[in-house]
Amino acid sequence: MSESRTLPPEALDAWADAACARLGIDRAALSVPLVLDLARDVAHGVARPAAPLSAFIAGLAAGRAGGDAEAQREAVAALTALANEWAER
Repeated sequence: MSESRTLPPEALDAWADAACARLGIDRAALSVPLVLDLARDVAHGVARPAAPLSAFIAGLAAGRAGGDAEAQREAVAALTALANEWAER
């Protein structure tokens, strides 16, 4: 039986640093709270499995729009609004 692989909160920054370095992404361009808020809103408004999928989609959209902080905020805002609408269905 495998033990839980839950990442402690204090290790999240180290993981983000390593993941960004591996993919050649400027770590300063990543807003962890923005991504986590999106995941929370989608998980509660739609379904848990939709959270990582939505984060990936937001990243694709932000990248296609230039990848800057504003593009990230716009992509997250659009999906957060959709999740809120979805929850009201």
